Amino acid sequence: MNADVIVGDDGRARCTWASVEPETTYHDTEWGFPLTGDNALFERVCLEGFQSGLSWRTILNKRENFRAAFDGFDVEKVAAFTERDVERLLGDAGIIRHRGKIEAAINNARCATELIENEGSLESFFWGYAPAAEHVPGSMTLSDESTRLSKDLKKRGWKFVGPTTMFALMQASGMVNDHAHECVIRPKVTAAIEEYLTSR
Repeated sequence: MNADVIVGDDGRARCTWASVEPETTYHDTEWGFPLTGDNALFERVCLEGFQSGLSWRTILNKRENFRAAFDGFDVEKVAAFTERDVERLLGDAGIIRHRGKIEAAINNARCATELIENEGSLESFFWGYAPAAEHVPGSMTLSDESTRLSKDLKKRGWKFVGPTTMFALMQASGMVNDHAHECVIRPKVTAAIEEYLTSR
């Protein structure tokens, strides 16, 4: 067994970061599986931005609160948020109350509506940056593709979308399969990605 995996109480080898809840369930059922649909991808971009400087556990523990506070991350609804909504969100103890990140989420919703209008969907746009399948698991925290995606989004006015954050998005949403080679979930993610790509 290598250092990239840890064997859980159930005897299954998983990526080392997924040794406790809620990370274990997230790892086994979400992380790396293809994420589709504009609102789902928008939610992930927002949550990755809110996570900046914090642990992912913090975000997972607050995710349902975020969903309630941001109208299910419906792109059009969040794009219509006003300064009154910013103040409401700053007073919501159930989420990360960081003005810059809150304002970035609203700004990004507005940018997303424009991108959808121009590109057809967030899904086709983001998946257009997915790297080649030869990516080596766990080898880096950014890639040429995440850097290009970040630059493109920033050029379009998006915020809190740096190359490392965009690489985390790629890992989480199936554009990159970064499960360790010996991780029990890796084959499931590989199959799910292949199925998604053949259905596009």
